[in-house]
Amino acid sequence: MARVIDRLREAEEPTFSIEFFPPRDDDDEEILWRTIRQLEPLDPAYMSITYGAGGHSREGTVRSIEHAARDTTLVPMAHLTAVNHSVDELRQVIGQFISVGVENVLALRGDPPGDVMGEWVKHPEGLEYADELVTLCREVGDLCVGVAAFPYGHPRSDDLETDVKFLVQKLDAGADFAISQIFFEVEDFLRLRDRVAEHGSDAMIIPGVMPYTTPRTLRKAIELSGATPPQWLLDRLEPLTDDPKAFRAEGMDVVAELSQQLLDEGVPSLHFYTFNRAKATRELVSRLGLR
Repeated sequence: MARVIDRLREAEEPTFSIEFFPPRDDDDEEILWRTIRQLEPLDPAYMSITYGAGGHSREGTVRSIEHAARDTTLVPMAHLTAVNHSVDELRQVIGQFISVGVENVLALRGDPPGDVMGEWVKHPEGLEYADELVTLCREVGDLCVGVAAFPYGHPRSDDLETDVKFLVQKLDAGADFAISQIFFEVEDFLRLRDRVAEHGSDAMIIPGVMPYTTPRTLRKAIELSGATPPQWLLDRLEPLTDDPKAFRAEGMDVVAELSQQLLDEGVPSLHFYTFNRAKATRELVSRLGLR
């Protein structure tokens, strides 16, 4: 099984990765694996499966990542959050990942269950920060570790300067690369990349990209970014809210333009949030020549 950072560094051309969430029921499971099989031939650098708020989908993540490692040609990366877990439980989960052949983990502190902006309460026998989880992953196994980056700053950070210090702290703890949360303009990502470099880190920062296929996905992007979208974006998409076909076409144009600008700026890879569907990702990969 390959390591994500090696796949990214060894790629001769820009590549892409894909993210899924674990299925909630049998119907979701069928959709997920149909989507994975549709995207597998495109040879993404890696695929990841989220862990869920509060760690509630732990077993689904382990089961799905084991299936991917065993039955596909994809390079799997498992998300892991510190929230609601003791150190012993985290060691157990990391051991489960290693036992099924997974060498890649995205280490996250995680959001409180129920209310993502609720009070963060450390498990009595757990970890406080994501950099501690990075260190634990390195201690338990020879893992490739990724972390999250926030172009507009983490909602709990006081300011961008504080936020980038925490990001670099995670990278210095042993993380191999970072994946950014959603952003709306290429300059937002480039400023994040510059802030990391100014703090002395040359770690790879991968931009996270969400296709705007429906008004719901646009609302989700706004929610996840934690930022106010630029007016030009709303002016392009909001008038099309009642025309699903036109909204999707314009939304995909917006994301393709953003993605191409990122590639022109030298990013090594794009990380696509798929919503467990293949069509939009396949379209973007084709339009951008990433296959």
